[in-house]
Amino acid sequence: MPAERPYDQPVARVLIAEDDEGIRDPLVRALEREGYDVDAVGDGLEAARIATEDQHDLLVLDIGLPGLDGLEVCRRVREERPDVAVLFLTAQSGELDAVAGLDAGGDDYVTKPFRLAELLARVRAQLRRVAPTEARAADVRLDLGARRAWQAGRELELTPKEFDLLALLVAHAGEVVRREDIMSQVWDANWFGSTKTLDMHMSWLRRKLGDDAAAPRRIATVRGVGFRFEP
Repeated sequence: MPAERPYDQPVARVLIAEDDEGIRDPLVRALEREGYDVDAVGDGLEAARIATEDQHDLLVLDIGLPGLDGLEVCRRVREERPDVAVLFLTAQSGELDAVAGLDAGGDDYVTKPFRLAELLARVRAQLRRVAPTEARAADVRLDLGARRAWQAGRELELTPKEFDLLALLVAHAGEVVRREDIMSQVWDANWFGSTKTLDMHMSWLRRKLGDDAAAPRRIATVRGVGFRFEP
């Protein structure tokens, strides 16, 4: 079962750069089970290109990458994206590698061979560190830490589920969020069945936003798919 992830944040994106398939492939599967969006590459040049161009939240870099080592990948990416989190994978006897990785701009490191549970805990810690504390769209603002929401300066009185629902939609403002994804993230990762409770909560949330159910301005229904918060 995936580890708990705040409902008010979009799915975190992770890039793994590791040339050993025996390490890379199980790690990809483990992170995907945790609910992350994972990309994986086997060389440093490709890692540097993708990490610079795309908006990953966390890079997991093997220091001993071919083509371009992990230290140089980190340095190049830091020049373009100084806030991205970087977790290094180092050799068993790689104390100097670990120090060099931190000096190159890494945030943490895990020594091979590592326990998967430890690495996943380090991943969660880094993603919490870089997670946004506020979300905004249109005239709605949310303080994710305090779990408070305002519309045009007026604080909204929301239930916990209503807050989670609004925060998820605002985090994906302008995009359609599928009904199944809402049920999975706001209610239960193992959910299966009716989405009637979602419709009820959506109706209550729309009312609190001053939305007309017949012609909503803020939360649009995409029939047969899900809902979209209009930015």
